Amino acid sequence: PQSPALFSLEQNYPNPFNPETVIRYQLPEAGPVQLSVYNALGQKVQELVNEKQEAGNYTVKFNGQTLASGVYLYKLQTGNNVLTRKMILLR
Repeated sequence: PQSPALFSLEQNYPNPFNPETVIRYQLPEAGPVQLSVYNALGQKVQELVNEKQEAGNYTVKFNGQTLASGVYLYKLQTGNNVLTRKMILLR
């Protein structure tokens, strides 16, 4: 399979969500990857990925069952690349 051409982070689905949502991202090359969820104050509430990954397409489930309703950010970091998106947990 061919590697994705771009580093990308897709909008989670469903959004708003309760309590689970899916986050998809693409890596054009192998490297260390960190995917974390932050609350509106910028505090990390969960680390979803923290490992070296090969180039490819990835899907991660996030469960916000223990979190309060509100806006959360999820941030994907690899090398010099950083992408952030918003998601809404609605109870």
